[in-house]
Amino acid sequence: MQDQLKIEDLVEGTGKAAERGALITAHYRGYLADGTEFDSSYKKNAAFQVVLSNKRVIQGWILGLQGMKVGGKRRIWVPASLAYGERKIGDMIPANSDLHFEIELLEVLTRD
Repeated sequence: MQDQLKIEDLVEGTGKAAERGALITAHYRGYLADGTEFDSSYKKNAAFQVVLSNKRVIQGWILGLQGMKVGGKRRIWVPASLAYGERKIGDMIPANSDLHFEIELLEVLTRD
């Protein structure tokens, strides 16, 4: 298990940057450490729209997406402590799971 967030930019975006509290639209794939895909907005054929806040997404997404620009693609490795911790999520995510995401940022709307 890893103990810190790791970020890798695959494509540098050129649009507005994501920040805490912003409404973002993104496509993503989520994987367990063993490579098992547990979720994908691509498979749902619908981009994911969410406010980057503690009440909406895991801490790893808030930290991992800050500064990412629209048009960018990024991989983030999220330790269990910044994901769901000791909680099991449904049938797909066991307790204490490190998670890996591939994220494509489509839009950022900041609050005024």
